[in-house]
Amino acid sequence: MSNSPETLAAWQSLRAAAEQAPSWRIADFCKDESRLATFSHQVGELHVDLSKHLVDDNVLSMLLNLAEETGVSSLARAMFSGDAVNTAENRQVLHTAMRDPSHVDNATRGRIEKQHAKMRQLSEQIRSGDWKLSGGQRVTDVINIGIGGSDLGPRMANEALREYQSPDVRCHYIANVDGAEIRHLTGTLNAASTAVVISSKSFTTSETMLNAETTLAWLSEETGITRPASSPHVFAVTANPDAAGAYGIAEEQILTFDESIGGRYSVWSCIGFPLAISIGFNRFREMLDGAALMDRHFLEAAPRKNVPLLMGLIGIWYNNFVGWRTHAVIPYCQRLKMFVDHLQQLDMESNGKSGDRAGEAISIDTGPIIWGQTGTNGQHAFFQLLHQGSQVVPVDFIAAIRDATSSHEHHRVLLANMIAQSEALMTGKASESAHTNYPGNRPSTVILLNELTPAALGSLLALYEHKVFVQGAVWHINSFDQWGVELGKVLANDILEGGGKHDAATTDLLARTGLD
Repeated sequence: MSNSPETLAAWQSLRAAAEQAPSWRIADFCKDESRLATFSHQVGELHVDLSKHLVDDNVLSMLLNLAEETGVSSLARAMFSGDAVNTAENRQVLHTAMRDPSHVDNATRGRIEKQHAKMRQLSEQIRSGDWKLSGGQRVTDVINIGIGGSDLGPRMANEALREYQSPDVRCHYIANVDGAEIRHLTGTLNAASTAVVISSKSFTTSETMLNAETTLAWLSEETGITRPASSPHVFAVTANPDAAGAYGIAEEQILTFDESIGGRYSVWSCIGFPLAISIGFNRFREMLDGAALMDRHFLEAAPRKNVPLLMGLIGIWYNNFVGWRTHAVIPYCQRLKMFVDHLQQLDMESNGKSGDRAGEAISIDTGPIIWGQTGTNGQHAFFQLLHQGSQVVPVDFIAAIRDATSSHEHHRVLLANMIAQSEALMTGKASESAHTNYPGNRPSTVILLNELTPAALGSLLALYEHKVFVQGAVWHINSFDQWGVELGKVLANDILEGGGKHDAATTDLLARTGLD
């Protein structure tokens, strides 16, 4: 029998409440002077304002009852303790242990500390110039080759924290198998002073390995090194060190992480190696500490003050009861331009499921569509739909209160635009003409960071990880597998190997592209 939450009393109460929701106005809720105390919270360097949502105290109580009835807190404790909550693969889920391993057993803690120690050692050698390449040169450029979580997490964090980047070592990221990208990048670099990091959990990912082969061929051609994989230029980050060793990479240049850490959760592990090279391991450690602070908040805060829990539950209210099934994330900070890309993988790969933890089909809506881009660019692109479109899209606004990398005047204008958009979405402006009528009553969250520091970024990332966890727990799905990406890989291999039968349209496309 399926464990769908539809049968629970709290679910039925929320369904009944949603029938009344069209008559509610968020602006009316906000007239209550006590609302901010209930819906606005500070966690470390983050201030999170949830007051502009179509949620009153009654709905909030129902949502918290739903979390209790679905066992969110007990599943969270199991995850932090190292239980095998990834039921489909019978694995632990250890990304939180990478931030603070005090919850897990001694063997796992020792393994994590050893992995980070090696990462510290190698990253500091590269940053200081002590690591010498084949011709005796120091490293001036690092190419990280990965895809998915082996690229998005560290690339996003490297861009977000660019004010902390080393002036001596530049880090570059290659993910797409489009050969134009790697050819363009290598054309701008000096191979004799370039290191390559091959980041792949399995060390078999086809796109990554093809990009690696192309890059190593360039290294060989430019430097004369006959076995570049075995040279000081090449490092591996993987959960399969045997495969990396068989590829030719020296053991001292192989960094490892556990199979129990999913790609989209792996920036906290040695997948963050290029980030540690760029910003320094101490600042990487600050990012881990910021995430660990949010972890403690998630585990220990009372439900009504638990920000990841509340964000996850509000999302369920919209997705499953009100009928708003997309969610926009708008960072008002250009350095967070890749944050949405990272969140798309985190959320949609985790919770884009139609089967429950027992492997049975479910009938409820699960993961929403996550999209967005930076403001104020978004204001001149898709905010028309947010304000006057027929579909309501809940929005998360994110900004830093202080930004030393900007000017005072620019930052004032940026913050004023964000705050105004949040207010306008809620209040709207009535007009007799449909062209100039703003219906309002459109919800948003505002997340303010004191500054975009490594610690604040760590807290922000962990906040969204736990939001995704909460929603997966309520929907009774496994947020830590991703079988949906496999079929396309199998068919692509069949096409490249010339095997398999295909439908008429696919056969025609293969002929037109020369792949038949």
